[in-house]
Amino acid sequence: MSHFVASLGMYDHPAQQAANDALWGWIAARLAAQGVADVPARLERERTPDQLWPDSHLLFGQACGFPYARFHKQDLRIVAVPRYDAPHCEGTRHCSVIVARDSDGRTELDDFRGAMAAINDPVSNTGLNLLRHTVAEHCGSGAFFRGMVRTGSHIASMRAVAAGEAELAAIDAVTFAAAGASYPGLTDGLKIIAVSRKVPALPFVTARATPEPVAALVQDALLAAMQAPELAEARAALFLLGAEPIAADAYDEVLELERAADVAGVLRPEQPATA
Repeated sequence: MSHFVASLGMYDHPAQQAANDALWGWIAARLAAQGVADVPARLERERTPDQLWPDSHLLFGQACGFPYARFHKQDLRIVAVPRYDAPHCEGTRHCSVIVARDSDGRTELDDFRGAMAAINDPVSNTGLNLLRHTVAEHCGSGAFFRGMVRTGSHIASMRAVAAGEAELAAIDAVTFAAAGASYPGLTDGLKIIAVSRKVPALPFVTARATPEPVAALVQDALLAAMQAPELAEARAALFLLGAEPIAADAYDEVLELERAADVAGVLRPEQPATA
């Protein structure tokens, strides 16, 4: 059994799994050839990414920016930040698209005051933090939403909006771009109402416990994989244009957005829904 574990579960929709396997297989082979022991041959898919972030055996993974900044800086070392070729992404920054049912007559974000929101997770940057900040930035002070329903994933949030179980949801722009290939028809009944501010994309990470020489080899292998011609098809399936180093404190930006939403009084999921 391998000592280390690897995961690419943040963007691992069915149509992307073969690409993630190819990307990791290439990186794993390079690490093994450079003498790194116990490199896992396969990606971990039994545990979710958030279950792996505190794991000291995490050799390679990807984190959400908000929980990284708020809870996991002591657990994780940033390897690099990706650059995505997906709509609304720019350089190393990504965002959320805020969606409603296409049949909903409302066209502006402020029209949804008093709506029910679907959120994937209370500590999601793209699913909640950017949603709250966008409301605060464009719609002024106040709770705005009458309540929030937790769905467990961006895909489930999209389905909840499409089914009328919620009226609005913020979806990671890369996930929204990837949804069509894995879940045909899912985006057809949705429309984009607003786009959030761009923030640093989800960082590739390794455990803080990973020895520094090994972490350096992981970074080198990742950056090389972004240029390898044989991985062009895999990178395209993952919307990856490349990756580059980034300072850990770059992710403090998402905490500033949380504070702005708090000051504006935008509803948090732990607050009771109002009539």
